[in-house]
Amino acid sequence: MVRVVGIGFKEVGKIYYFDPTPFNLDVDDLVVVETVRGIELGKVITPPQEIPEEELEHELKSVIRIATDKDIKAYRENQKKAVKTLEICKEIVKQHGLEMKLLECEYTLDRSKVIFYYNADGRVDFRELLKDLAAEFKVRIELRQIGPREGAKFVGGLGQCGREICCKTHLREFDIVTMKMAKDQGMTLNASKVAGLCGKLMCCIGYENELYQELRQRVPLVGDLVQTPTCSCCKVVSVDLLREIVKTARDDAEEIEVWHADELVKLKSTEEVINPADLTDDVNEDGTNT
Repeated sequence: MVRVVGIGFKEVGKIYYFDPTPFNLDVDDLVVVETVRGIELGKVITPPQEIPEEELEHELKSVIRIATDKDIKAYRENQKKAVKTLEICKEIVKQHGLEMKLLECEYTLDRSKVIFYYNADGRVDFRELLKDLAAEFKVRIELRQIGPREGAKFVGGLGQCGREICCKTHLREFDIVTMKMAKDQGMTLNASKVAGLCGKLMCCIGYENELYQELRQRVPLVGDLVQTPTCSCCKVVSVDLLREIVKTARDDAEEIEVWHADELVKLKSTEEVINPADLTDDVNEDGTNT
């Protein structure tokens, strides 16, 4: 076991582990640490605790110090400076005619480096851009390309539910979401229904996936053959998974009967063929997989 403290660097960002020794840290304490980006100011998100060493993703670095008033002042000044820096960078990018969308920039606490985050459809040759940026800002420059989901997290916005998107309010890390999850939940497989602002499948599709998988194991599905209180062998024609309501029909009758799943005995299940394309989270405009 190893003792760690969870530190976050953005309001709703990934939590990274550091060695808290020798400090007594509490949640919301501000600390200065060294990261792969440089010296940064972070906030304690999870208090010191012991975890298995195999859970560590990287070499554990120590907290340098508890943030001082000087550190906090420098951090706030860097945030203000970053706003102006981003606007200047956008103008320089425009002059170079590069197909890239700048989203945000940030300075390390000691201002030894400035990092620009951007979206782009493909690779961008920014060698000349780097020269101009270095000459303009007189610091080390890092251009970091991020994916559509991370881009949406930077920009924010309202989802289809009318609320601010999850990755901007509480979702610190992205989980895998697949088209099969949407199919299992009976969602309309149209891009306007299942895609988020980032163009990928909505993260919230994965929230209830475990429940739907449990229900699909217990509740007969469309096409299954079942035994009902009035029929020794009927076919399932409709299912409401959440209410566990099943509609059945006999081969020799047009009448539809409605049952609760507990009243039925499954006789034969239909074999569902899974298309490998269903495992992607990319969505075309027509709702099909890419």
